[in-house]
Amino acid sequence: MNSGSTPDLNALFQNAVAEGTLGVGTLQALNIPDLGTQIQAGMGVQVDRVQASEVVLVTLMPDDSGSIRFASMSQTVRDGHNLVLEALGKSKQNDGVLAHCRYLNGYVLYPYIDLSHTVRMDTHNYDPNLGTPLYDQSAVVLATVLAKVQEFEDAGVSARSITLLITDGEDEHSPRNRGGRGTTAADVKRLINDMLRHENHVVAGMGIGDTGFRQVFSEMGIRDEWILTPGNSQSEIRKAFQVFSQSAVRASQNAGSFSQMAMGGGFGA
Repeated sequence: MNSGSTPDLNALFQNAVAEGTLGVGTLQALNIPDLGTQIQAGMGVQVDRVQASEVVLVTLMPDDSGSIRFASMSQTVRDGHNLVLEALGKSKQNDGVLAHCRYLNGYVLYPYIDLSHTVRMDTHNYDPNLGTPLYDQSAVVLATVLAKVQEFEDAGVSARSITLLITDGEDEHSPRNRGGRGTTAADVKRLINDMLRHENHVVAGMGIGDTGFRQVFSEMGIRDEWILTPGNSQSEIRKAFQVFSQSAVRASQNAGSFSQMAMGGGFGA
């Protein structure tokens, strides 16, 4: 998928700071082991291999914690992820879409790659049985989005992103909860605020279950109009994935419709 030299992340982030896309010290505030290595794992296809004048990055972070399996939601999450890919594949502008899927506990199902090379979730590659490091991995995913957008921008290719963070619980397994100093909701919010200052990023959150997800996601910096709270019903969760897939397709269509979404239109735009 990614051959040749790997991107220079330090250079990418320095350029982002110089251009005002990334706040000074935002990434330094994160305390995530091997952050650079984790970001590199998601960077995927090289920019010069993408034959498009503009690209849209669609990024998914499905929850793979054990509570998903205990609630019998594993297949619903698989179906939801696959539905998003199918909807994007039918879009007229699908040639300019790159997708990336990294599970909540860090497993990369596929890095940024064209839709024809993405992988569907199934019983072999998705067996939720881990914890909920929501803040740490949200930061990793969002930093990867920023790096990939900057890589395209540095190459003169216009890039937009739409990201969906999925969880059925609050952050419970970050290092700070084991007595260490880990990423906080405020750290994630700082990163998201940097992204949302510009009109080329959308960050959405889907909360599965009965936790107060609007507060959780709000503390992370996700705007209320980009929060989905389908509850525990399988039909509601599938509908929520459909709503996101419709927004992802709209994001792929043109910069004008994306700008309307990013400026506060939310899922209803």
